[in-house]
Amino acid sequence: MNRRLSGIALVTGRLALGGIFLYAGYVKGIQEPWPNFAASLYTWKVLPDAWLEPVARILPWVEMSLGLAAVTGILARWFSSILTAMLAFFLCLGVWGFATGRKPDCGCFGAGSSEGGLDAKWFSEHAAMLALGLAVSIGYWMLAKRRAPVFELRPVSADALPDAEVGDAAIAE
Repeated sequence: MNRRLSGIALVTGRLALGGIFLYAGYVKGIQEPWPNFAASLYTWKVLPDAWLEPVARILPWVEMSLGLAAVTGILARWFSSILTAMLAFFLCLGVWGFATGRKPDCGCFGAGSSEGGLDAKWFSEHAAMLALGLAVSIGYWMLAKRRAPVFELRPVSADALPDAEVGDAAIAE
């Protein structure tokens, strides 16, 4: 794949990844009242009750902030890596929920967004999002490794320095 095409694919993937988090955060944080998301979180039974409200109020804004950073391309490799880690965490949480027989309301894209619970559709969607995140993150890390540093600090010998110009402060011999 040529560099131009791979660059377009990388930017498209970054925009999709950021868009997913922007949309998910928007639905949970702005479109719906936070108690709906808190109710979804409660169905997972992994947080103490005292944490439900703070997490339901803060997580959507974190998702939107990280999604916006990914869309703008600011520190792309770092923010794509953080989003990928979040997707991996969510998928692992789903695997744990499935293994323990839980039937939570995912709440990923608002309350009631996973009507089938943790079914094949949920796992395939989350695996696809994780694959996208991995591809984008790996792509940006490889791109950063390929680029030459902007500047390089290296020792300079006295022979490499230009001769000093004679000025007012120079001492004549």
